[in-house]
Amino acid sequence: MNSNRRDFLKKAGILSSVAVTLPTLNSNVLAATKFNMSGYAAPKIDKVRVAVIGLGMRGPGAVDRLSYIDGVEIVALCDKHADRVERAQGILRKKSLKDAKSYSGEDGWKDMLKNEKLDLVYICSPWDYHTPMSIGAMKAGAHVACEVPIALTLKDCWEVVRVSEETKKHCMMLENCCYDFFEMLTLNMTRQGLFGEILHGEGAYIHDLLDLNFAKNGYDNMWRLRENIKLNGNLYPTHGLGPVAQCMNINRGDKMNHLVAMSTNDFQMGAKAKELAAKDSFYQEFVGKSFRGNMNTTLIRTELGKTIMLQHDVTSPRPYSRLHTLSGTKGFAQKYPTENIAFGHSFITEDKLKELYTKYTPELVKFIGEQAKQVGGHGGMDFMMDWRLIDCLRNGLPLDQDVYDGASWSSIVPLSFDSVKRDSRTVDIPDFTKGAWKTNKPVDITLTGGGTTKIRSKEGKVSGVQLDV
Repeated sequence: MNSNRRDFLKKAGILSSVAVTLPTLNSNVLAATKFNMSGYAAPKIDKVRVAVIGLGMRGPGAVDRLSYIDGVEIVALCDKHADRVERAQGILRKKSLKDAKSYSGEDGWKDMLKNEKLDLVYICSPWDYHTPMSIGAMKAGAHVACEVPIALTLKDCWEVVRVSEETKKHCMMLENCCYDFFEMLTLNMTRQGLFGEILHGEGAYIHDLLDLNFAKNGYDNMWRLRENIKLNGNLYPTHGLGPVAQCMNINRGDKMNHLVAMSTNDFQMGAKAKELAAKDSFYQEFVGKSFRGNMNTTLIRTELGKTIMLQHDVTSPRPYSRLHTLSGTKGFAQKYPTENIAFGHSFITEDKLKELYTKYTPELVKFIGEQAKQVGGHGGMDFMMDWRLIDCLRNGLPLDQDVYDGASWSSIVPLSFDSVKRDSRTVDIPDFTKGAWKTNKPVDITLTGGGTTKIRSKEGKVSGVQLDV
């Protein structure tokens, strides 16, 4: 056989082996971006017609917070259970606001999208509904604000991205921890170069939810407990990842490349189910189930050679922590167990930390922070997030979190499962921006072009004094 023939067969063999692997790739990865939603400024909406779906654990708080924001009209409320809708109506009535249209039942949200003209759909439903509701709302012509995570599978992450690009509708995942006061401080300090080049970040969701997950009157139909049975990995990565990703300009100058994830065994949930079932037959269906491990640790490497560590543990009896650790070439910051910043071997004094807060607290926080604390929602960060969202929509500004953030941060959920299942092997992280991360601009945390939205008083009227709660 001549050399040309051998070369041809060798190349053909290589191509053949590649062809075998191609079907495993999501076709969306290979498709060109239809429209880049990063930095996209949608047309201004003076009066934002809002619908809230899901009025169990998180929804009522959202209704309350949104009711304070001028320019918001809550026109529809929806939950599977009609009594929850009625209770949410009471929030509006107490503030002298008119009732919203009520929708209930398993498919009530679908009827709502068909019948109502909406500018924003605010989703607080169980996780499995996040993707179909987000997609349905965008296709119905509304922007979306959805609780975390935005999706539980890679396929759904890609689909949310595709529909957002196709419809040119914002799809913001409501990662409220990005609006925590310390996280916002460190983001601005990072922007000002005080930490140098951020080379490593750490985030977590460490929160003892063992009793709540097993509470009969907690999550509807015990849905969150059931998620802990079918999913073994990092079920809730975005609270820790979101703020770190913004500091490291993920999707805006850098991107996450691959990860490895490892979980402990379950040392408590199975035992808890058995203990409760011995006294109450209601819990018998959970006995013998394979619960996810107590602690999951996921390590991520970025395109620029930086690393991120994420942890998830909602079972072990230990203090709450999101870690929020940043390590740079010039400085270091960590939020838990206490807020600390260092520019060398020792942490700065409390007085120095106060000086940094005074000097580097972002304009957004200085403008709305104290009022946000009065309204509430995890110390005020929830309201700051909601106010900022509405102010951006009303002024035609890009949102702080776009659909690529929601997809990439949420993708850690299924990718961590995959790595754990395969004995902590490396798993690639898709580039949901399809290369646009190289030119996408960092999140703008100024109030340029905005800051015009007022806050209603507790009686439901807009005060003549700006931001008077």
